[in-house]
Amino acid sequence: MKKSFSFLEIIIVLTLISFLYTQFIPKSKINKLDEITNRLTLYLSYTRLKALLDDKYDENDSLWHKKRWTIKFFRCREVEDGIYFTIYSDKNKTGHPSIEDTLKDPLTNKNIYSSNYCEENDKNSKYTLLTKTFDIKDVNVSCNNTSSLGQISFGNDGKIFSKLSAFENEFNEYEIENPCIIKLISKNNDSKEIKIYPKSGYLEKINNK
Repeated sequence: MKKSFSFLEIIIVLTLISFLYTQFIPKSKINKLDEITNRLTLYLSYTRLKALLDDKYDENDSLWHKKRWTIKFFRCREVEDGIYFTIYSDKNKTGHPSIEDTLKDPLTNKNIYSSNYCEENDKNSKYTLLTKTFDIKDVNVSCNNTSSLGQISFGNDGKIFSKLSAFENEFNEYEIENPCIIKLISKNNDSKEIKIYPKSGYLEKINNK
């Protein structure tokens, strides 16, 4: 796949889109569910483009595929009772993202990260806190193969994965072959869906019927 744009150019474009979105759409005309659906679609696009330009392949590392850029959904610890997500590349291949592994929001320069404490702070984006910030009560990922709420991982070759294998040289395991749907369900039971297509990573926003 030809990469005709630099990562800096992509960041600039996404930043401009995000700025226009946050500054010029009247808040009275967009609800929280619409807002997080739009933001999450932007984040997914950003993560996919990052993956296309950041080849993790290493012939000396049989687990290199575990470093692919990933968005993963989690539940907050029980006392917090909520849902959050993190975007990261698992550099240490532990299966547990750390703040050092995460992608930064190009508009706010904050980490797209939270721990299971689900607390706002100066370093992390509040937009990762789906329940606290957007009143999302549940997330369903149709292609989920994990013990969490689900994840989407992006390959440098454009392939999309529902999980990253913990075994050596299994870099093609868990590639999705059918569209994967991320369903966001609000506290008032409204929902929106984001469909991710295999191979291309094309994204489509769908209003729930």
